[in-house]
Amino acid sequence: MANPDESSAWRFVRFGLIVTGEGEEEFLPSLFRSLTEGGQCTFEVLRRIGQRSPITSPKKKLRMIGRGQIITDTDEEEIGLTARRYLMRKDTYVILVDDLEGDRLEQHAAVYQRYRQVLDTMLGPLQYRASVHFLANMLEAYYFADAKAINSVLGTVLTDHPADVETIGNPKAELKKLFPDFHEIEHGKRIVAQLDVPHLLSRADTCASLRALFAWCSRAIGVPFAERYRLADGIRHPVTSPQIEQLLP
Repeated sequence: MANPDESSAWRFVRFGLIVTGEGEEEFLPSLFRSLTEGGQCTFEVLRRIGQRSPITSPKKKLRMIGRGQIITDTDEEEIGLTARRYLMRKDTYVILVDDLEGDRLEQHAAVYQRYRQVLDTMLGPLQYRASVHFLANMLEAYYFADAKAINSVLGTVLTDHPADVETIGNPKAELKKLFPDFHEIEHGKRIVAQLDVPHLLSRADTCASLRALFAWCSRAIGVPFAERYRLADGIRHPVTSPQIEQLLP
């Protein structure tokens, strides 16, 4: 029986990921299993870059203005050109994924704007096939919303975090407290492979950043997935969610 969430139109979509974390470079594509299981899309990491922060140095700003620049050379090469090369193929999309840990949480709008400016400047009419999304505060936060995945790998006896996991201050440190030998790559890869994203997004009042990311992917693929990810009534990140409506299939 066909899934009522699925559209009759079929197309195959490729998503290229630009990531800022070592763990994300190793295994982030497996987070999107619930999207790829229908055989309509695939995810691959294009490159890992260093985290970007808002440019606040007056000297740096003045130097850029003097050279007629609105984005840095490094941003152009690592982000803009990487995205542009990938988007030259049909039915391709680019997602830049960054963390919002620590003081970056309060800078999220400015961080987003820096990334978005690179994409808008470098991609021209292709700009809406690229998006910027955040993991809040980092990928490890979402482990706590699906405790059985942690338990199966670390042998813990946790239950799902009762509040919004995107408000956990330092989820990596919390994992270390529970399991001192926790290894971001070794254990993270196994946990993410078992994470149930529909379960993570089953509460409409949590995971706004993650839901915005999956809503954008859903629109790019052309399949609503409304019930699967609570897209109709679930909260979405106010900074990143406008990209969903701007996306042209």
